[in-house]
Amino acid sequence: MRESWKLWVAAALSAGLLELPFPLAGPLPPWRSVFAWFALVPLLWAILSRRSAERPRAFRRAFLLSYLCGILWYAGNCYWIYDTMRFYGDLSPLVSALLLAGFSLVLGLYFGIFGLCVFVVRRATGSARWALVLAPFLWAALDLAAARITSVPWDQLGYSQVDNALVNQLAPWTGVYGISFLLVAVNALVAGGLVLESRRSKRLCGPLGVALAIAGTAGIFVKPPSPAPTAIAVLIQPNLDVGGVGFWNGPGQWNRHIARFIKLGSQTCKSYIAGIPQTGAPVIDPQCATPLAHPDLVAWPESPAPYFQQDPRLQQAFITITSATQSPLVVGAIGADYSEDDQSWHEYNSALIVGSDGALVGRYDKIHLVPFGEYVPFEQLFFFAHKLTGRVSKFDRGDMRKVFRLNGHRYGFFICYEAVFADEVRQFARLGAQVLVNISDDGWYGDTSAPWQHLNMARMRAIENRRWLLRDTNNGVTAAIDPYGRVRQSISRHRVDALPAAFAFRDDMTFYTVHGDVFAWLCAILSIGAVILCLQKMLKSLYPASAGSR
Repeated sequence: MRESWKLWVAAALSAGLLELPFPLAGPLPPWRSVFAWFALVPLLWAILSRRSAERPRAFRRAFLLSYLCGILWYAGNCYWIYDTMRFYGDLSPLVSALLLAGFSLVLGLYFGIFGLCVFVVRRATGSARWALVLAPFLWAALDLAAARITSVPWDQLGYSQVDNALVNQLAPWTGVYGISFLLVAVNALVAGGLVLESRRSKRLCGPLGVALAIAGTAGIFVKPPSPAPTAIAVLIQPNLDVGGVGFWNGPGQWNRHIARFIKLGSQTCKSYIAGIPQTGAPVIDPQCATPLAHPDLVAWPESPAPYFQQDPRLQQAFITITSATQSPLVVGAIGADYSEDDQSWHEYNSALIVGSDGALVGRYDKIHLVPFGEYVPFEQLFFFAHKLTGRVSKFDRGDMRKVFRLNGHRYGFFICYEAVFADEVRQFARLGAQVLVNISDDGWYGDTSAPWQHLNMARMRAIENRRWLLRDTNNGVTAAIDPYGRVRQSISRHRVDALPAAFAFRDDMTFYTVHGDVFAWLCAILSIGAVILCLQKMLKSLYPASAGSR
């Protein structure tokens, strides 16, 4: 018992190592992705080593060790929840800390279940070998559960390889789940060199795992193809204060801001950053790839601007802006419909699509809302939530994904948090979208790691669907992302600016675009079946079949 502290230290060490391959306070240096290839090794050793397995209460220990790792990882990776609740949710430091703790305690359960299931397989088979074989399947299955059950698939392990052009070739086939699977499989091989009892197996697994990790990491030096852009969109970054919009109501303020909108929307050729902001990439004066008289699209992001679909001033502004730019628009706004059933208005977090003639083409209403930010889930149960989160909105959920045709091309628009849901974004491409457009307000995250984490998840959506992705944000990171996940252009955060984003239209569809999470579901089915078989075997050993005695 004296040495049990080593197991807990190993679990905490894995949590720390798992933090490193993700953005911490700025963009992720590609070399840090190397930690993902061995970060889980200490945890797997703590769960599966013979010394640990033979201790009393081994099942409980396996769960708690993994649970500790998960709690620490979520608390570290999503520390920005505290800042968001504290500074933008009007909550006290204590309540903000409790919300972060509760978030980590709930989502950390996925890690706990992973560790428990891995140990169940080890105990049922009497060997760590099959437990290690099943580990990547279990991990992918639990990632799927995080996306489908709790709806928080934030920074899944595979996102750590967004800059790895070799490894992320899996994404168009398996989604991000296949990359996570590969990483956990290599971690399991390396751990096998420590926990397997056969010397031959140790000598095979350990070096093989290290060799695969080295080969996989080398992918950060592989350059993907560089498709040529053929069109230009102007992505406006208004940098509005998320704390309020009262300044719009002053004398002449509305006209002043609309004039700025027109001015920024006409900037089709200007300086930008060739790559991700804050990485030292030079600011250059581009030579416009296609000398267009007018941009193919002008975008205004999701933001705290007081844009309401029914406002006559906004409708007139559409005519004014399109007359100046001669281009279609997408504008983050609040859409509204009147329901005859309940005799009330329903409001939506929407993207208004406007033709180059100023007429409203259509509206996309956000489907995947942010819990406790855009609505309160289970309102009767969480009746106190409105008191805790003073600025929580109450939007209705959209019910249809749409593709809009503008000037002969098809666009798929989605809003903010929806970018983290791979299976949902790919449906826009499946419906025929030739380019993806993500409008977002990341101002709620402040100067934390979250805007950079959010950017990397959007980049993976471009890779999975092999589509150009235009990301227009209120205060950054506003960027043009090519079909291989590379940020080709961006502008600095916290500046009023516009990005002349060069992009192209594509019609080809990847396996993932067409079929979705098939790989993840196969992992889930196999994992459930394997764990059930192992549980049955353990029960039979404890309670021999009564049929023989009869």
